[in-house]
Amino acid sequence: MIYCGIDWAEKTHDVALVDDSGQLLAKRHITDDTAGYQLLLELLAEYGDSEETPIPVAIETSRGLLVAMLRTGKRKVFAINPMAAARYRDRHSVSRKKSDPGDALVLANILRTDMHAHRPLLNDSHLGRAIAVLARAQQDALWNRQQLANQLRSLLREYYPAALDAVAKWENGLCRPEARELLKAAPTPSRAARLTRTQLQAALKRAGRKRSIDAEADRLRDVFRAEAAHQPPLIEEALGKQMLALLIQLEAACTAADDLANEVEEAFPQHPDAEILLSFPGLGIQLAARVLAEIGDDRTRFADARGLKAYAGSSPITRASGKKSCVTRRWVKNDRLNHAGYLWAFASLRASAGANAHYRRRREHGDWHAAAQRNLFNRMIGQLYHCLQRRELFDESTAFPTELVAAA
Repeated sequence: MIYCGIDWAEKTHDVALVDDSGQLLAKRHITDDTAGYQLLLELLAEYGDSEETPIPVAIETSRGLLVAMLRTGKRKVFAINPMAAARYRDRHSVSRKKSDPGDALVLANILRTDMHAHRPLLNDSHLGRAIAVLARAQQDALWNRQQLANQLRSLLREYYPAALDAVAKWENGLCRPEARELLKAAPTPSRAARLTRTQLQAALKRAGRKRSIDAEADRLRDVFRAEAAHQPPLIEEALGKQMLALLIQLEAACTAADDLANEVEEAFPQHPDAEILLSFPGLGIQLAARVLAEIGDDRTRFADARGLKAYAGSSPITRASGKKSCVTRRWVKNDRLNHAGYLWAFASLRASAGANAHYRRRREHGDWHAAAQRNLFNRMIGQLYHCLQRRELFDESTAFPTELVAAA
């Protein structure tokens, strides 16, 4: 067999081909454009690459146009972790020398010696990969929105605590349209104190509020006119301008998160696995889309449920050496899936009596809150693997038998 390794970069890539004995057959330096991709395909074809016998390729990334081009047809593409590639480099040289052509040769030799220990990129459907892009983008937008909201909160505490008191009782606080409209109308506490009841009502209406406008306007007027400490006028105005600049970023982040959430709601129900995922307690469209984005729809990806649990970071890991042995939680995992699993387990406590009973039982046995939720997620994701493999919907009586719960 022939094995290919590619050390990728932003503008150019280094390619190396080796045979079964490890002999270097060819090496090329290609550009990251159509001409470079064509040169790579011609090089692979020169050494026997075809639809029937494709040459496997190792590369340190799973994204980009180069990877998309390589994944056409039946060719297997292996995304090697850069840390693992660095360890393999020490097998060939103890001087710790490094070069891009040398890294391409190391990647090719990884497939030659240990291809069985690495997993090729998933054969997910195009719809599944599109949902993954949207779900991850929406999750990133939410994290960005929260980061900007925290920055805005920290700034308001320095000169405008009345604004934080005004939005304290609202869900999502500063991220709500009403809060953003109020801050635009009154960027400083001095201006907020001069707002009339009519102006407050108009701001709430512009934000889309429909109920309790009069009562809310009266409450806000009392909060803004309450006696409080102030910064010097010039400093207060400068801080107000800084706050407005940060508010523009927060508003853009809120809009992006909402738009991407709408896109996910349109795309996810079209997927064949959507009905199974939504049958599980605690999984709505957004959270189910995140789970699907990380596990994919290629049913051959995981050999069994244990592999999926390890990938999600829900199953414990044992470290044993000599007479010492300890069982701890996993640190190397898919962080996005693990985060979604925490939310899933938390939401399932109210949606499923069996899940709640399982969580309470773990707490009674001495688990902390996070450990009990991780144990519940471990059980739920194992059930998800079973349902996806057999194309079955979630069944409460099967997942959490009443007799077993009562006996426990």
